[in-house]
Amino acid sequence: MKKTAAVLMFIFSLAVPGIIFSKIGVGVGSGQIEVEEKLKPGMIYELPSIDVLNTGDEEAEYSMSIAYHQDQPEKKPGQEWFTFSPAKFNLKPGEVRKVEMRVKLPLRVQPGDYFAYLEAHPAKTVEKGLTSIGIAAATKLYFSVEPANVFTAAYYKIVTFWKVNAPWPDRIFKLALAVGLYAAFKKYFHVEVNRKRTRPNE
Repeated sequence: MKKTAAVLMFIFSLAVPGIIFSKIGVGVGSGQIEVEEKLKPGMIYELPSIDVLNTGDEEAEYSMSIAYHQDQPEKKPGQEWFTFSPAKFNLKPGEVRKVEMRVKLPLRVQPGDYFAYLEAHPAKTVEKGLTSIGIAAATKLYFSVEPANVFTAAYYKIVTFWKVNAPWPDRIFKLALAVGLYAAFKKYFHVEVNRKRTRPNE
């Protein structure tokens, strides 16, 4: 009976190979990103986008994350510094998706050279024996942060916020300025208009 079941499973695996031997894979279109200009604390920067490719033979969900080398001499940027758009996405076999990336430096950040891996990986893991293997493809990211005090960083943060959210900060500032001027005018300048009625001569 066991022998017959084993033969049936073998025949079934040959008839439907996609179910038994399906493969999940991932690839990225850029091996390295090196930012030439020195980044400033408090600023937001758009990084070059990368292409994520499904190299497997089944559709899968993918996401991005940050990873580091254990003994890297460079400093490690924080996970929370990075945002990816889209954060999660589905890819069919052979399909490519462009992922936009942004890094937002905090106000207080140690100057120096930084390094991280920008990893693309499928949500599903591959079971091999009793071990789950996570598949990922990574792009190397290098950048440097220049020294700055808190006041300079706060200034850069305001400038970046103004640029990213334009034209709304301009409009809000003008509206606040108009309201302030109106309030000051009412406080320091009192204008009173009296109407005097004249009675007709009796």
